[in-house]
Amino acid sequence: MRIPFQKLDVQYTAIQSEIDRAIAAVLTKAQFIGGEPVKQFEDAFAEKLSVKHCISTGNGTDSLFLILKALNIKAGDEVITPAFSCIPSAETISLTGAKPVFCDVDPHYYTIDPEQVKRKITSRTKAVIAVHLYGQAAAVLELKKICDQHKLFLIEDCAQGHLTKDGDAFAGTVGVAGAFSFYPTKNLGAYGDAGCIATDDSTLAERVRRLRNHGALIKDDHELEGTNSRMDTLQAAILNVKLNYLEQWNARRQEIARNYRQQLGDVTQIQLPAERPQSTHTYHLFCICTKQREKLQKHLAEQGIETLIHYPRGLPYTPAYKHLNHPEQDFPVTASLQHQVLSLPLYPELTDQEISFVAERVRQYFSK
Repeated sequence: MRIPFQKLDVQYTAIQSEIDRAIAAVLTKAQFIGGEPVKQFEDAFAEKLSVKHCISTGNGTDSLFLILKALNIKAGDEVITPAFSCIPSAETISLTGAKPVFCDVDPHYYTIDPEQVKRKITSRTKAVIAVHLYGQAAAVLELKKICDQHKLFLIEDCAQGHLTKDGDAFAGTVGVAGAFSFYPTKNLGAYGDAGCIATDDSTLAERVRRLRNHGALIKDDHELEGTNSRMDTLQAAILNVKLNYLEQWNARRQEIARNYRQQLGDVTQIQLPAERPQSTHTYHLFCICTKQREKLQKHLAEQGIETLIHYPRGLPYTPAYKHLNHPEQDFPVTASLQHQVLSLPLYPELTDQEISFVAERVRQYFSK
């Protein structure tokens, strides 16, 4: 048996007729930027999250960057961001001219630690970026209280948290705005790059709409300098189809995670992902921790099982941020995770037989 980490073609086959019709409709009308499919997706996703505004963008990285620009984050400012995350949650800060201030993560949930955030706030701090990592909700309700107390913006990176909740609040609806990615491997994935911003702030929403479209709401209406970050119509049409299946796919991801837990729960050499109380985990990734990661990964590869590492280096320890001169003791949880995290195959079409095969081979390695 060979089990890839991800198998996007199986999902396409399951809904092929709907996807093909949606694409054909766009091709027939020959409107490839804007149009009804884009508006339909923005309205539908805003309704799904119960927010006033959804502004589609070219990708999730642009979504973060546009939020920061719309909030006038600039040189001389500081923005607190997790040390353990994908690089967009830091590089977008740098692109505004501001300084990313790294903060360690919670050792159980791997999301930014609110207690550590408090210690990082200075007179130059303007915002905090909370990342809903792997599908686990960050403690945004707690972070919002901290940000309100210090008059800071809370920004949510929801690239891996589609319909994740902290309490009763969807990811992307607690802070001033949430940034979403619809990269093909996400829980809700397009067939190319795409993203959006969710917010209840109408002033922010209008500014973002301008910034993503060369500073204009309509043609030649350039009130400010912007950029080009629009979701193309084909991607919107695809997302309109796939949005109808998101809850179903998330439920299957959670079922797969439960199966992994049941079959691996007594393997003492690994740490299974924890779920924050009163929150949901939508399992964009199922990451285990083990001090024998490289050997386990090699063993699984020999058994035909593909695994990935998210992430092999904490952001302060990447070449991009080497100039900040952070030793590992500055972020001990991150320093540990970067050597131990391993992502097992997880996608909605993964069968129970395949799950058992993966779990059996993990158990096999540790029973030697």
